[in-house]
Amino acid sequence: MSVNAPSRRTFLKKASSAVAAGMLISPAVSARPSQAANVLLLMSDEHNPLYSSPYGDPYHTGIQTPQMARLARMGTVFENAYCPSPLCAPSRGAFVSGRWVHDIQVYNNCNAFQFDYPTYGKVLREQGVYTVHAGKTDLYNRADKLGFSQMILPGDRALPGDKAISRHPVAVRQGEGESRGKGYGVAQKNPFAHDDRVVDAAVDWLTARAPNLQQPWTLAVNVLKPHFPQMVTQELWDMYPKGGTLPPFGTNEATAQHPFAVSLRWHFDTAEMTEEQIRGLRRGYLGCVTEADRQLGKLLDALERTGQIENTLIAYTSDHGEMLGKFGMWWKCSLYEDSARVPLIVAGPGFKPGARVKTPVSTMDLQAAIFKSLNANRPAAWAGTPLQSIEVDDPHHVLFCEYHGHGVPASCFMVRKQAWKFIYYIGAPAQIFNLESDPNELHNLAVTNRSKAEEIERELRLICSPEAENQRAEAFIQKQLAAIKKGGISS
Repeated sequence: MSVNAPSRRTFLKKASSAVAAGMLISPAVSARPSQAANVLLLMSDEHNPLYSSPYGDPYHTGIQTPQMARLARMGTVFENAYCPSPLCAPSRGAFVSGRWVHDIQVYNNCNAFQFDYPTYGKVLREQGVYTVHAGKTDLYNRADKLGFSQMILPGDRALPGDKAISRHPVAVRQGEGESRGKGYGVAQKNPFAHDDRVVDAAVDWLTARAPNLQQPWTLAVNVLKPHFPQMVTQELWDMYPKGGTLPPFGTNEATAQHPFAVSLRWHFDTAEMTEEQIRGLRRGYLGCVTEADRQLGKLLDALERTGQIENTLIAYTSDHGEMLGKFGMWWKCSLYEDSARVPLIVAGPGFKPGARVKTPVSTMDLQAAIFKSLNANRPAAWAGTPLQSIEVDDPHHVLFCEYHGHGVPASCFMVRKQAWKFIYYIGAPAQIFNLESDPNELHNLAVTNRSKAEEIERELRLICSPEAENQRAEAFIQKQLAAIKKGGISS
């Protein structure tokens, strides 16, 4: 902790002055003259927002997410939110560091090399905010080196992490599709024991510790669900008797035949997955989403009971999505919508109840919003625009996402601007989709609308050089593979 940490009263005085200066006013933001004194974030794992009620349940699954709907009524739904990279460690690493994945070189889930980048928890702590991280860590350094004020039941990935990271040739997870394909149904023991422990500990902290702090606080709660396996309780299995539908779009679609999509299916060895398994996994996923929703409800109830809900910024999001069989693809690692999209619902001081924002945003913008809400200084070089500063439908705002990890032969990069989504692949054809007329990405317009593709590619090159970053990523991955082979771990 900083020795000269400002008191809660000092912090609120600074916040009021900032609002009086007009720092928080935009169409997406409430005009109420207040800022959050605290921040509560729930980050789930692998939640495709299209499987939730605030996002309209477009696949007509009957998903039940009443707590997400509750939070949406309290605050603002960002309709087109994305992760920085559709894989656990890169996405989470970018979020906590405020820097793009290609900048921090956390390309995959291998942690043979450790980094000491400052986290938002450390930067805020040094400004007098009590920062807490609960649950899954899976970052570029060990939990005790991340600089948060407090860690609650942290979950570091065992060293050296994922070993199947080769891109030349692309590694194949032999038998993984078969083994993961069996991971659904009714569990004999509580399948949510980990998340129950983490959320219950967070509720205890909110109840016993938070009200007595004499300084603002942030609490990031990280749960594992709805990440596979899709094992649920009998009650949740019975909740979705018609949930075992087949994916709406299969491998016969042109989009499914893109070389990177084919590579990912090959990497995960999913070709032999049976129809029964596909239906079971999709049914179990709905139950896991509902369970994550219930954990959100526990946290909201705790804030209400302790009288902290009015002055706390509350956000729900996820680290990436889940393809769930669309285009024959599973899990993440793709820049297609079901993999790269995440839920993002934010409530509390500064955010309009019941509002919806169409402008594409990132969880990097959420991290920037935390600093703005606390009126704290954020490093100037960090990526992201505070959500409070983003217009409801901004024609100029550019969204960036990237992937360098396992399952593909090279790096790929995504830029979204308004309805247009452009994906640039190293060594494979580019794709551009108009998501307003083609939300399922079935029609690549890269040839027929070359001028739009070139326009958005220019936006991409303002952020990074795809070719240079692909080379840089490949060189680092080779270093990781060499370290794994030698059995060494470096820092």
